[in-house]
Amino acid sequence: MTVKKPTPDWSPTSGDVLRDQVAAYDAMRERCPVAYSDLLGWSLFRHGDVMRALNDPETFSNVISSRRAVPNGMDPPEHSEYRRIIELYFQPERMEAFEPECRAIAVELVQALLERDAVELMEQLAHPFAVRVQCGFLGWPAFMHQPLHHWILKGHGATAAQDRAAMADLAREFEGYVDAMLQARRAAGDQASDDVTTSLMRQEAWGRQLELGEIVSILRNWTAGEIGTISTAVGILAHYLAVCPELQQRLRDEPLLLPAAIDEMLRLHGPLVENRRVTTREVEIGGRKIAAGERISLNWIAANRDGRVFADPAEFRLDRDPATNLLYGAGIHVCPGAPLARLELRLVMEELLGRTASIDPMPGAPATRAVYPVSGFAVLPLRLRLTTVFETR
Repeated sequence: MTVKKPTPDWSPTSGDVLRDQVAAYDAMRERCPVAYSDLLGWSLFRHGDVMRALNDPETFSNVISSRRAVPNGMDPPEHSEYRRIIELYFQPERMEAFEPECRAIAVELVQALLERDAVELMEQLAHPFAVRVQCGFLGWPAFMHQPLHHWILKGHGATAAQDRAAMADLAREFEGYVDAMLQARRAAGDQASDDVTTSLMRQEAWGRQLELGEIVSILRNWTAGEIGTISTAVGILAHYLAVCPELQQRLRDEPLLLPAAIDEMLRLHGPLVENRRVTTREVEIGGRKIAAGERISLNWIAANRDGRVFADPAEFRLDRDPATNLLYGAGIHVCPGAPLARLELRLVMEELLGRTASIDPMPGAPATRAVYPVSGFAVLPLRLRLTTVFETR
């Protein structure tokens, strides 16, 4: 028996949506908070509905693909076993150990920007910073920077086109990268570098060492998620500060406010559009009945701007309850890499603010917004003015 699909309520790739995704998601949250589209299935736009899905993994499953995704494409108890391993890599002592390398990358890239008056921030800072810190964290060599950057861009294109063959090719390409890294470490034996990738080779799940496919999946999840969202977040933060000079100067004067300010700026303009779930049984949300086996999209951007939870949701405020901010998700699948992301974003913004007197929009060269499946900016022209200390060196 063929089940009739609902009539679409919207299209995530329509011109109206792509012109300003944030405004479009805000409108959907108020007009049609539980909406069907052919591309995404059912989208949830309200904070309360998203939280309901996050806190009910038995009804809203993360097993959304035939491809095994460790661990965020899993449900308990399988998810719990792998999550235990992954959380080891984001403990405070690891973040402290990685901070000097991360800051050195930020310093080098920001310093290079100061040699020119006009910059295109995405290409000259956001993308290379995200790729380089990820390779640094994993212990991957510099020759992987360009391949990983291109791999991420190809992934965005394949996702936008829903090109399954291209996605499969990209999965095989990444497996080749990981296999080469593991082979190099096996060949080095006791002389192998003591890094995250080497450590993963020694981890055990279910009483045995992780298999190649499991290591590939873990690293693919970290790499695709980390590089894409960090580069997007750097662009969003730089743009927000460029158009808000008073906040920009306040954060120079009071750098201890940066962590909370970064989370709030990214609440206002989220770097990640959505995550997926699938229903395991029939459920009613917002007065709409959704059958078992239906695709669910959790729209982070709309949920994080919901006036039912955030007073004056479009305003920047530092006094908000951080527990309501869904920047890193919630529930059992809350992002384990949040400590690393926060470290990276804090350091790059400290260096960008500390080494400039002002960050301004480029006259006559407006920013170009990114479009689904990504958020933020595709092109971000900015003008930087050096601080006095750097101008006189």
